[in-house]
Amino acid sequence: MPIFMDRHDADGATALEVADAHAKDLAVQGKYSVRYLSYWLDEDRGKLFCLADAPDRDAAEAVHREAHGQLALDIIEVDFDMVKSFLGKIHEPATGEPYAETAFRTILFTDMAGSTEFASRQGDAMAMKVLREHDSVVRTALKTHSGQEIKHTGDGIMACFRSVVDAAQCSVTAQIALSKLQEEIPGVRIGLSAGEPVTENNDLFGSVVNLAARICNAADPGGIFASTAVKELTLGKGFTWAPRGELELKGFDEPIAVHELRYR
Repeated sequence: MPIFMDRHDADGATALEVADAHAKDLAVQGKYSVRYLSYWLDEDRGKLFCLADAPDRDAAEAVHREAHGQLALDIIEVDFDMVKSFLGKIHEPATGEPYAETAFRTILFTDMAGSTEFASRQGDAMAMKVLREHDSVVRTALKTHSGQEIKHTGDGIMACFRSVVDAAQCSVTAQIALSKLQEEIPGVRIGLSAGEPVTENNDLFGSVVNLAARICNAADPGGIFASTAVKELTLGKGFTWAPRGELELKGFDEPIAVHELRYR
């Protein structure tokens, strides 16, 4: 059956209250051939996301309606593998067990600036050698700072983090290591953004992923550029930020404020 994720306004809800509502879902879900798999509660932001295996959206919503009447703001069909990629192992809370875990994630993109020109000058064999060195450095940094690789983009890597601070530290670690290979590797750009999984376009992490990718494309070679959300969530953590102005980024209607993480 399809997998659905819904989003609730949970402002003021406690982990115990949400655990009770989830238990009520489990008690009636069989009537509608639905199985509620897990949920993510962000008490700080007042958001709740539920994941369900259901015949359709109406069936998933019917369970909530009968169980406790707390209907979702929206519900979308999602790819289960993509959910696991972004949010990690799917935790199935014990019935009535208070459980809180945020679905908020930080997205990181790397991109080797001038990779096409580099390959033309140095040849494909050298280009592949350099790409492997880049991949090794970035993956080591991801492992060190609890990042999760989502996919390889051809000349870069896309990853996500539960912690904004881990994402920023990973970016610095990677750039410092890459700078030591400067003669071999073209400058690498890094872009960061942060947000929640359900967006207005019925796309899991759509806007957050697109923003990180666009910010990465706008970054200077060797630079780390980030959205305002990333900057604000790392304040007081020992990072130094410099404003880079508001940029016109493809796919976004309004200019986006971008900040550079200084590490040199």
